[in-house]
Amino acid sequence: MYTVTYHSKVAEDIKGLSAAVKRQIKTAIEDKLMSEPTLFGKPLQFSLKGLRSLRVGNYRVVFSLSENEVYIVLIAHRSVVYKNVVK
Repeated sequence: MYTVTYHSKVAEDIKGLSAAVKRQIKTAIEDKLMSEPTLFGKPLQFSLKGLRSLRVGNYRVVFSLSENEVYIVLIAHRSVVYKNVVK
């Protein structure tokens, strides 16, 4: 079992999302990232190497992984998520 921690800006990321989307993201984190993050999280490449991405509908949960911890860096719509990670 992995523990999940969040970057301080993640609260801002999800602030404007609908309750249904928030629920989907929460369920995906609990069911997938807390149990098998390497199975469900896609490794990112190039300047984002070392980060992984979990697809939740049209949203992406970008995270890093250490021994027993998932650190969520960003949650955003797929159209802007990778631009925001680079910044």
